[in-house]
Amino acid sequence: MAQGPAQTGSIIVTAGYKKNIMAYKKVDHYDETTTSGLMDVYSKALNLLGEDAHREGLQKTPERMAKAMQFLTQGYDQDAKKIIESAKFHEDVSEMIIVKDIELFSMCEHHMLPFFGKAHIAYIPNGTITGLSKLARVVDVYARRLQVQERLTTQILAAIKESLNPLGVAVVIEAKHLCMMMRGTQKQNSITTTSAFDGEFLKNTTRSEFLKLISKNLE
Repeated sequence: MAQGPAQTGSIIVTAGYKKNIMAYKKVDHYDETTTSGLMDVYSKALNLLGEDAHREGLQKTPERMAKAMQFLTQGYDQDAKKIIESAKFHEDVSEMIIVKDIELFSMCEHHMLPFFGKAHIAYIPNGTITGLSKLARVVDVYARRLQVQERLTTQILAAIKESLNPLGVAVVIEAKHLCMMMRGTQKQNSITTTSAFDGEFLKNTTRSEFLKLISKNLE
């Protein structure tokens, strides 16, 4: 009688060779009610635009769009302060900490078209630091929502300020907006820069040092 593969611990033995079982697997979860509702809306939108939502190339488009929008707006279900507070450490450090060139992708709330670019973050600890990756995660929490760049900048600053109570925080974002590039004024080379400063960064010397450091290529 034929037998299936024998499983031993974390190893599957099949036809004389071994295959390791994956220790990590990422699983995407989408709310069924939200997905179904969005699919209906997008199907109607395709038809209103003069398309046939049932033709071969578009049959799964409403579902893909529904899932894509849930992914792109997942930040609504995330708490930036909890992320920072999950990795707080007491350190006697009072020098400027900078994480620059953090890639970000967001959606303009006016036209629901993407804007993308880089965020530069700095803070001066007041006895407490956080994991460097948490700063990047904070950017994603607020970027994965319908946004305007101006609000995105201040929300990032506020989350760091309220969670760490640092001596100062600075955030600069540089981004390109497809709502200006592929429609409307159609300006392909325009870049929008926004900034927010608090505490020690309100002083010209500290702010100038930060701006100089993020503009330098230290490689």
